[in-house]
Amino acid sequence: MKTLHYYNIALLGSPLEPFTYQSHKTIEIGTKVKINVRNRDGFGVVISTCKKPEFETNEILEVYDSLYSDKQLLLAQFISSYYFCSLGEALGLMSPYVGTNLQAEHENESVGMHSQAEHGNEKKINLSDKQKEALSFLKKHKASLLFGDTGSGKTEIYMYYFSEMIEQKKRSIFLMPEISLTPQMNQRLHNHFGDAVVMWHSKLTPKQKKEALEKIYDGRAKIIAGPRSALFLPIKELGLIVVDEEHDESYKSSSRPRYNARDIAIYMGKLHGINVVLGSATPSLTTYVKFPRVRLKGGYFASKKEFVYERSLEKLSPMILGSLKEVLEAKEQAILFLPTRANFKYLICADCGHTYKCLFCSVGMSIHQKTRSLNCHYCNFAQAIPQVCSECNSPNLISSRLGTAEVVKDIRSEFEEAVVEQFDRDVITTANKLKRALKSFNDKEIDILVGTQMISKGHDYHGVSLAVVMGLDNMLNMSDYRAREKALSTLIQVAGRSGRKDSAKVLVQTFNQDFFSVYIDKYEDFLEYEKEYRKELYPPYKKLCRILFSHKNGIKASEAMQQMQESLRAFSNVEIVGFGKCGIERVADKYRFEILLRSDKSTDIIKAISACKNALAEVDMDPIEFG
Repeated sequence: MKTLHYYNIALLGSPLEPFTYQSHKTIEIGTKVKINVRNRDGFGVVISTCKKPEFETNEILEVYDSLYSDKQLLLAQFISSYYFCSLGEALGLMSPYVGTNLQAEHENESVGMHSQAEHGNEKKINLSDKQKEALSFLKKHKASLLFGDTGSGKTEIYMYYFSEMIEQKKRSIFLMPEISLTPQMNQRLHNHFGDAVVMWHSKLTPKQKKEALEKIYDGRAKIIAGPRSALFLPIKELGLIVVDEEHDESYKSSSRPRYNARDIAIYMGKLHGINVVLGSATPSLTTYVKFPRVRLKGGYFASKKEFVYERSLEKLSPMILGSLKEVLEAKEQAILFLPTRANFKYLICADCGHTYKCLFCSVGMSIHQKTRSLNCHYCNFAQAIPQVCSECNSPNLISSRLGTAEVVKDIRSEFEEAVVEQFDRDVITTANKLKRALKSFNDKEIDILVGTQMISKGHDYHGVSLAVVMGLDNMLNMSDYRAREKALSTLIQVAGRSGRKDSAKVLVQTFNQDFFSVYIDKYEDFLEYEKEYRKELYPPYKKLCRILFSHKNGIKASEAMQQMQESLRAFSNVEIVGFGKCGIERVADKYRFEILLRSDKSTDIIKAISACKNALAEVDMDPIEFG
């Protein structure tokens, strides 16, 4: 009679806690298996052996030749405990190592090491003295920030570092926001590294995904470039992680596990004992404060830029239309930027530009028409919508927001001969559409490109002589403690896209010229100023956590919130900033409530939540969404 072994198994992608199963086989910890859960077949990962339990256990149906490494299991445990998800959900982010690439880990090191020289042009990258200094700084620190202006040569430094890793028989992960995985970046990496580069992203077909994984498994891939999911690929001999545009919000997952890839990259650096480089022209204050940094100036303002500010609400003003007309007559190109449409409206005075901020949280308050009030999404402070401006007594208080489609329509009717295209997520839905749109624009087939954040991401528009930036005041007034950081960084990124060659005009529609004009080319000074505002209140000096409750039955959601906030009051080192209905009260037919917590240490928050969490509580550690 064969002995029976008992195993605890994390169910992949499931919120359930691990279950116990039996098998006659001796199975290695980390192995992927097939099991039956509540009469349905599913997949799991063996996380530990255990004694025979008191209850009946099911048989493991199949054992696969796939293994999650010890480091992957440690990473999954960290994600599960810090971000409040099950081990199965954390492991569900990862791809396991497969059969042959387990045993052949070392034999394979020589395979494909020549592919770079064969397929890439292997032109030696020549770094300037400044770039060399920056690189040697980055090598000296386990985690550091490359704070480099747009066009100052950050990518060359990354590529030089990748080449050095290849020489040391190591591999690199090159993280970038999905939106920055442009055809241009792809071309640039492939021209230099040839087949040694794998681009990994959500738009790959199943066949392309399979081919990419094979190159990762057999070691031909030396540089794996992609968005946050690229972190979780089974890469052996990892030597370096680069997180470009580290300030970008898309690194934070908006569904469970609600991890931040930038922070996970730092954790992985510690786990693997390797260097992590965070890069940005407009770094987040958190990164600026927490990590040693090297500054790389220049590039961005080498082309002559003229900034023109127009004190105006968000609208196609005569000034904008006049500037567009000049550009069209000169047969040049223009880009027009609008912030992504939030669901919130803010009250603004049409005469002086005054807006309303919460007295307790210093963040913008949004209009709730139903209750005729201005509400703070942090602490739920509310006040009646004023009849006149509290600054200049003007009755012209308005709340309008423009959408990209609307602007495109208006410009087309004004300039019937011009080719005007929309460039945002509603229209650019595939990688091919992105490629085509950028090619048409660079081939001068499009005169004016109107878009959202997509426009500001790493695309080079050589022929652009005018960049129009609208809606910045809406960004400044968002109910978000990072509103200033986001608005200024967006302006710098959009301005950096225009006139990479010749001179260019940047037309900014805002009532806050005092703020933007001071810091537009002094982002570092802005971060120093911003530090003072955040102390005692917000990250990086405090930890925030948002807890969401949603249910079709609003009373159930509300009761779950009430019950949890009452239990949380027992923890004196965790402050309840506010609780109540979410800014967006209903989503997908579910009523939503929330609690916002603040503390000095994340461990205190984790302890408090672990003790008080109920079934409806969805935890968002280090939140960036406050709707």
